[in-house]
Amino acid sequence: MEQYVIRGGNPLVGEVEIGGAKNAALAILTAATMTDETVLIENLPDVSDINVLLEAIAEIGATVDRIDRHTVRINAATIGDLSVDYEYIKKIRASYYLLGALLGKYKRAEVPLPGGCNIGSRPIDQHLKGFRALGAEVSIRHGAIVASAADLHGSHIFLDMVSVGATINIMMAASMARGNTTIENAAKEPHVVDVANFLNSMGANIKGAGTDVIRIKGVDTLHGTSYAVVPDMIEAGTYMFAAAATKGDVLIKNVIPKHLEATTAKLEEIGCDVEEFDDSIRVSASKRLGRTHVKTQPYPGYPTDMQPQIAVTLALANGTSIVTESIFENRFRYVDELTKMGATIQVDGRTAIISGVEGFTGADVHAPDLRAGAALVIAGLSAKGFTTVSDIGYIYRGYEQFEQKLKQLGGEIQLVNNEKEVAKFKLKIG
Repeated sequence: MEQYVIRGGNPLVGEVEIGGAKNAALAILTAATMTDETVLIENLPDVSDINVLLEAIAEIGATVDRIDRHTVRINAATIGDLSVDYEYIKKIRASYYLLGALLGKYKRAEVPLPGGCNIGSRPIDQHLKGFRALGAEVSIRHGAIVASAADLHGSHIFLDMVSVGATINIMMAASMARGNTTIENAAKEPHVVDVANFLNSMGANIKGAGTDVIRIKGVDTLHGTSYAVVPDMIEAGTYMFAAAATKGDVLIKNVIPKHLEATTAKLEEIGCDVEEFDDSIRVSASKRLGRTHVKTQPYPGYPTDMQPQIAVTLALANGTSIVTESIFENRFRYVDELTKMGATIQVDGRTAIISGVEGFTGADVHAPDLRAGAALVIAGLSAKGFTTVSDIGYIYRGYEQFEQKLKQLGGEIQLVNNEKEVAKFKLKIG
């Protein structure tokens, strides 16, 4: 079974390049099926979620040509099947974007209920509400969402809660509906804006993405385009906290600093030095960091996907910090693992009270989900002694060449397949 084995204690120092945003790319790939013309997508992250989705798109009949690790050409003129296989869907949550894309173009779609990380309830009722408002009949049969419409028409949709997935799904379907659609209480995340920009580059008419009101004028057809995915703010933020937790000095390249403002503000608050440049950010920490309170919020608030990373950093800080999770109820499952390494954290419902300790000690830990997995690796890099992190398949879902990039920064980390390789690493590093 694949694991990471880590010897901690080295500050991370150097430069790291950030790839394309996984969450934007997943939606953009599905949107690429909405035209019969060829679409070229660049700056794709080479992570398992993306690769699974490309397989699913090929499976329903689209021509998928992987030009290189970060570039794909898609032609969806050959799509013949509007029912997506469960095998693909159970692995990734974002497969539900195929609903909005296929419904918009073909007026019919069948997609199994989604899988992905178990970080809490992520209902899709807002997605379905949006599709129904556009005139689709939607039902759940045999574990799949079935949506069909004789004709999609524009509508005024108020989302009961801010949902990135629902905003994107409705936006896709509405871009090929007759008439005008308004989405109120829309999500404002950078990847919502990126998907809107992509659709507009295909001939859609979407205005207001990045604000809480998005207006869409439906068009009959979309055309081919070439598009580069926006940089991944969560990957960038993860390396920012890795620099902070290990008392390192890292230049994080290929980022949009504006997208990282909430993360930057917290890092500065706890005592890191943060320098912003046009498309890079430098984070350094030379002393023990201080306490803070943080509450996860929809963008532009502090992102839920950066919650485990800041918790690990605060667990090493001086004083007591409070982390409140307002998005997903199961997002503290990593706390038991972190406790094995010496962290002092009490969880009460959606709140974690963190009493900072001087340092962690290495332990055998399990990744419970994607972001928590990355956070446990950061904990291992900052700990004294050896740490193994298992269930790292979760990490592959959202981080490309994670251990290679950490090695470049001076992290002592190795991908191993068995106990023998663990022992060999320990002997070598010694």
